[in-house]
Amino acid sequence: MSLTAIVTVPPYAPFIDEVVKHPIVSGLRLNTVMPIKEGKLEETVKRLQDKARDKDLYIDLKCRQLRVKTFGVPPFTEIELTHSISVETPVTAYFSDGEEYATVLEVEGDKLFMQEGPKRVVGPGESVNIPHPSLKIAGYLTEKDKEYIKAGSAAGVHKYMLSFFEQPEDEKELLLLDPKAEPIYKIESMRGLNYVRKNFSGKGRLMAGRGDLYVEVSKPHHIIEAMETIVQKDAKAIAASRILTSFSNSYMPSCQDISDVDSLVRMGYRTLMLGDDVCMKRESVLSALNSLDSMAEGYVRRGYLK
Repeated sequence: MSLTAIVTVPPYAPFIDEVVKHPIVSGLRLNTVMPIKEGKLEETVKRLQDKARDKDLYIDLKCRQLRVKTFGVPPFTEIELTHSISVETPVTAYFSDGEEYATVLEVEGDKLFMQEGPKRVVGPGESVNIPHPSLKIAGYLTEKDKEYIKAGSAAGVHKYMLSFFEQPEDEKELLLLDPKAEPIYKIESMRGLNYVRKNFSGKGRLMAGRGDLYVEVSKPHHIIEAMETIVQKDAKAIAASRILTSFSNSYMPSCQDISDVDSLVRMGYRTLMLGDDVCMKRESVLSALNSLDSMAEGYVRRGYLK
């Protein structure tokens, strides 16, 4: 089995055709957080489907992933979320992939009341992690998710990524809206990981969403066991996010990034998905793809991959 890559594409990027032509690319991911002109959803999905040609287009639905709904300008103590939640307080909320945090003192529906927020503007679409066992999130698919499912169905796109998948019931709402749906289950929480360990039947395809999963595991080094668990349960599993992120700031990959990709391949992952940070610029995404392609050639030459 060869090494392939899924690339996150900004919907109006002028370099999409170059990405599609790259030999290591197997598919494109539309991140539904990225802005699209009002009333142009179906048209945009259809255009990206046409550009993908014989490669897959995936619509990444946000589902129960917690995201910031409105701007928060410091100093502030309130953040509005995309979902209503309940959780035991005080509790820690993490921002910026776990690099920033704040203490939540109270929760009221979709509002977090904090001791103090991150010392910067927090904008709509940013993810928030509250890795506490008492956390309960109301609902699964968002209204925006449903709009994308409608647009995808109309455009003939039926491949979806379900964020924070945690139980079999999570895909039922999707299948009611699109009976032809082919979901990929993004494992991004401890509940999702427990589902994989105890209940995953082998039907469908798993994705290890490391952007959130790394923040959600109880201790940082537990990400290694989590990644191993997912690919052992599903040999076709996709490893996503935190991949070759050094290319977002430089055209020379870091030693750590190269070693990280090698670790994923040796675990058994054969499809890697590049995240937003690397894919926003032509030079960075093509550099990352070229590096993956060169590594894949090395694996084939040494008999590690076909």
